Amino acid sequence: MKDLKHYCSWVSAVLLLLNLSIPALGQGEKAETLVGHWTFEHGVELEDLTGNFADITLMDAEIVDGQLNVDLGKWAIASGYDGPDIGEKTLVSWAIMDNLDVQKGSILTIDRLSDPTFDAIVFGERQPHRWMAGSGWFHRTQDPKPGFEEKKTGQLIMIAISYEDDGGTAHVRIYRNGDKIGDYTFGQFVTFDNKDAEAIWGKRHGGLGGGPGDLDAHIEDSRIYASVLSQAEIKKLLPDTLDVEASGKLATTWARLKM
Repeated sequence: MKDLKHYCSWVSAVLLLLNLSIPALGQGEKAETLVGHWTFEHGVELEDLTGNFADITLMDAEIVDGQLNVDLGKWAIASGYDGPDIGEKTLVSWAIMDNLDVQKGSILTIDRLSDPTFDAIVFGERQPHRWMAGSGWFHRTQDPKPGFEEKKTGQLIMIAISYEDDGGTAHVRIYRNGDKIGDYTFGQFVTFDNKDAEAIWGKRHGGLGGGPGDLDAHIEDSRIYASVLSQAEIKKLLPDTLDVEASGKLATTWARLKM
């Protein structure tokens, strides 16, 4: 029995080491380009795991069991961006919709501090119960085709939107659970510079003073990549998992979470 216990302990130690040293399957997809990442998990509830954004300020929203809960008039914001300038990008967020009739808000927005420019994963603003790439004055917004109409609550879904520079015009692609639901080239391509960006959940945009839009949802994981992820790369992503071999604070934090 003593030998069996020793063997089991040895196996557990080996498995733990493997877990810390081998990248999670599919989670190294352009991980080096992450400039914002929030999992809302215990111990890092308010932190951007990349260290580029300041801690989240909860504007009556709550974090419960590793999820950010936004509702009518309840939202969250992370300002103080101190990372590289963001040009081409991909916004990714996993969320559970609790009420499909609370609309016009965002499950992830990147917003400028200096002017009304923003890009966001917006729900139900121009078309009820449908996702779109929200932007200031609809400068990079078209109704996606075929789009997708949400009809059920309580399901974890992933929405990703990529923005590619096509000669100064934005090439926008929208995905739901890895399936493309929109693809168009429209509007001026924009950048979000160091010291001039913030992330928002619940509201569409607006800064610390608030702004338009509301949602009723639980958000599981949100990411901002400073690169265009392909559809194949997006399909490989999973919430709350990431390659622990990524550099800097990201690696340290994920090693701690996995422990």
